[in-house]
Amino acid sequence: MEIYQPAEDSYLLSKILKKEISEKSHSTTPNIEQLKESPNLIKENSNLKFLEIGSGSGILLETAKKLGIKQEHIFAVDINQKAVEHCKALGFQCTYSNLFENIEGKYNLIIFNPPYLPKDEKEPVDSQLATTGGKQGSEIINKFLKQAKNYLKENGKIFLLTSSLTKGIDFKNFHKKLLGKVSLFFEELYIFELTK
Repeated sequence: MEIYQPAEDSYLLSKILKKEISEKSHSTTPNIEQLKESPNLIKENSNLKFLEIGSGSGILLETAKKLGIKQEHIFAVDINQKAVEHCKALGFQCTYSNLFENIEGKYNLIIFNPPYLPKDEKEPVDSQLATTGGKQGSEIINKFLKQAKNYLKENGKIFLLTSSLTKGIDFKNFHKKLLGKVSLFFEELYIFELTK
């Protein structure tokens, strides 16, 4: 199975990380209002713990590192052993795991660019693992959302990518805020910030 290569979804998530982690926190002396607005981004929390579910090529791990998250606080998992080995070769802590199966501890920021498309019988089986989220497209996302709250620190955030083609997402009791979207010729991609 090949490593998932960056595409529009990865680039959108990378752009949102840059905006949410660095732009809000350039002020060297943040005022009280700014601290209230973004309590656990990098300038307010230099020990921010970052976890990516489904690291693929590692593009978002590289983004997190460039934005100033300490490399020892960047963690990742993937269900594709090739992707795990690739991210380890880049110097990141990456483990083989199906969602949170092999994860311990709690994190300030969890990001997930999941397989989100409804099943298409015409798609080759090997690429379905990276793209297909189940019959409606939301099955893997719903499983992730059910488990994720147990791995979030207090005031922690999730950045989740979804598509207009994904049906039946159950956001549980998460508070949801749209951080960004992009229109492609056949779908719209969205990034939601989820908090408990």
